[in-house]
Amino acid sequence: MAHSRVFSLPPAVIGIAYLLGYVALDWVSFIDPFATFGITPWNPPPGLSFVLLVLFGQRYLPLLFIAPVLADLLVRQLPFPWSLELLVAALNGGIYALGLRFLLRPSTRFNPALASMRDLIMLLSVAAGSAVAVAIAHVGLLVAFDMLSIRAFVAAALQFWIGDMIGIAVIAPAALIFLTRGLQLRPTRETGGQILAVFAALALVFLYSEKHQFQLFYVLFLPAIWMAVRGGLGVVTIGIVITQVGLILGVHLLPTSEIDVSAFQALMLVLTLTGLVAGALVNEHRNTEAKLRLHQDSLARLARLGSMGELAAAVAHEINQPLTAAGTYARMVADMLRTPGDDPAIAETARKAAAQIERAADVVRRLRALIRLDQTGRAPVSVEHVITETLVLIRPQLDRHNIVTRLHLADDLPPVMADLLQIEQVLLNLLRNSIEAIEQAGQPTGTITIAGTNTGPHEVEISVQDTGPGFPTEVADTYLPLLSSAKAEGLGIGLALCRSIVESHGGQLFVDDRVVGARVRFRLPAAEVARG
Repeated sequence: MAHSRVFSLPPAVIGIAYLLGYVALDWVSFIDPFATFGITPWNPPPGLSFVLLVLFGQRYLPLLFIAPVLADLLVRQLPFPWSLELLVAALNGGIYALGLRFLLRPSTRFNPALASMRDLIMLLSVAAGSAVAVAIAHVGLLVAFDMLSIRAFVAAALQFWIGDMIGIAVIAPAALIFLTRGLQLRPTRETGGQILAVFAALALVFLYSEKHQFQLFYVLFLPAIWMAVRGGLGVVTIGIVITQVGLILGVHLLPTSEIDVSAFQALMLVLTLTGLVAGALVNEHRNTEAKLRLHQDSLARLARLGSMGELAAAVAHEINQPLTAAGTYARMVADMLRTPGDDPAIAETARKAAAQIERAADVVRRLRALIRLDQTGRAPVSVEHVITETLVLIRPQLDRHNIVTRLHLADDLPPVMADLLQIEQVLLNLLRNSIEAIEQAGQPTGTITIAGTNTGPHEVEISVQDTGPGFPTEVADTYLPLLSSAKAEGLGIGLALCRSIVESHGGQLFVDDRVVGARVRFRLPAAEVARG
């Protein structure tokens, strides 16, 4: 993630920062309240709550109940009796917590970096549904406790929903993108022009607000659309935040009797949703173009190389001959050094060299077998054995880069039906990718965690997770382009080849981008299922 240091902060620091931010946002946005309650046209604290749980996990869930009480105590000196105050906090926090739990379910596959239109729609849909339920419940409690007239229910609930919805829609996307991708606004002349356009539109709206009511409000759409079209979702979220802050400052500076703040915020909600959707559409278009270019590059390179079968045959033909000769010479050296008086260490070294040469030749044969969908080399294999053998092979590289490995294996892991060498190649490639990522990030040390778990009654999952910088945002589970690489000298067949090997075994490979660092998981069927 873009700001990995933030995610490594102690939980206590993150919790305190959230509570301080919640109270500060509540104080800043406490304008034009409905009666004496905290029902305002702009309520950004729930947006901060969305960011907290989405990025930092559900262990911070209790803070969703503490923060509203703290804000009411410090900002409004407890407008409700303690019994009602605690009930309101529990109800509001509980509803938002349920919405966020739904959003964060693994089956929803929500990406907090908002990499696609689907992610943005999911976020806004959960926000809208949760805000409706919170508004109805909150205002309903005030009516039930005779603190609000039943005739004011609709107006209060509508203002409550607009305040929470605009707060989430403005704060959450901007903060999520900033923390996962970094600041998207670059200091250019166009950027300066866009920001000046926002200020000019705000000045025009407020200077003529009394004379023209809200007719000139739509001038604000021009800079928003400009930022969305030119910069995408990451840039337009910043423009929306600037616009919202400008509107609130304008309301503070002008007499509130001249402006209907709730109507202003309703228009601002339309502007926000329009800008977000336009930005997401631009991102989708750019991602599609990028994937198309990658596919075109892949096809061009494949056309030059010919079919993968021909490539494997050519590699096998060209490499097997020198490997066979080198293996013969190494065995001859080992035989000659077995005479009494010779150094046994030299003989052992020659024997190891011959063994590795034979292994390289076997890898080439298995690669050709993989492309031909050959399954003759598969047998029941212990997951622990596969991982242990792989770690022995890559141990020198791990030690050279000061990388610690952690192994977490479930006690009841069944064997998998697999070609040992091919699955070892998958693990070797994933481990080497992690080592190179940690090294290129300039980290003096690192950690790689290998885990083996049961994901079902007849399926085993192996995962490799490192503490490196993680995957780029354009890498998705369902998209691993063939022959494309971020490495200067890479062939670009690493992850794609791993996926091909795993899928040829009847399994699946996944790339996770919701974790700190990078994690790749692949699943294989258990041996008894593969045989059946």
